[in-house]
Amino acid sequence: LNHDMTLTEFKFIWYMEYSHRMWGRVVGLAYILPAAYFWRKGWLSRPMKGCVLALCGLVCFQGLLGWYMVKSGLEEKPDSYDIPRVSQYRLAAHLGSALVLYSASLWTGLSLLLPRHQLPETHQLIRLRQFAHGTTALIFLTALSGAFVAGLDAGLVYNSFPKMGERWIPDDLLAFSPTLRNIFENPTTVQFDHRILGIASVTAVTALYLFSRKIPLPRRTRMAVASLLAVACTQ
Repeated sequence: LNHDMTLTEFKFIWYMEYSHRMWGRVVGLAYILPAAYFWRKGWLSRPMKGCVLALCGLVCFQGLLGWYMVKSGLEEKPDSYDIPRVSQYRLAAHLGSALVLYSASLWTGLSLLLPRHQLPETHQLIRLRQFAHGTTALIFLTALSGAFVAGLDAGLVYNSFPKMGERWIPDDLLAFSPTLRNIFENPTTVQFDHRILGIASVTAVTALYLFSRKIPLPRRTRMAVASLLAVACTQ
């Protein structure tokens, strides 16, 4: 399928994959070795030991998922002459696991470094927290849908925005049968869903920012919400 690939082009792909694997192993060692040292020195409380073990399990699971994902791109598919690619399901799982690992690591680190603000549990504050959690879930779902776009090369199907070609809703949105397959395997539907989720995420972040302006919040929290809006617009 790639008989016209030059040695230089092959080396580029090979080194991309090789450096990603080596970097992943370095990340694993950078986490596991200090954690083992802190554990042995008795510097970890009992709750922190559970947290360390959970994060360690996530690091190992992430590597295992990476292997499982790459494996799907090397399997011979009968009667298939398509471009070899990894399973979009496994790609989404690998990305999702990485996001969970990163978020959990960041949350744990910030919880240790920064003291928790003692704020009165007002109705507005509870609503803001719920809104923030919902926005987080929406952003996570949007990122996962991006993995399906990448796995199916769905970004190549339509390259106009906000319309897809000449239509707001493309004709082949539900071309696959059964209908549920379209959400995960139809490149047009996958790209359409990613667009909708992306717009919804930016809208939710903007609404979260505007709502936060009405509540007296610590400076650190205000900076976090403003940074979230800035990054969402940049993205």
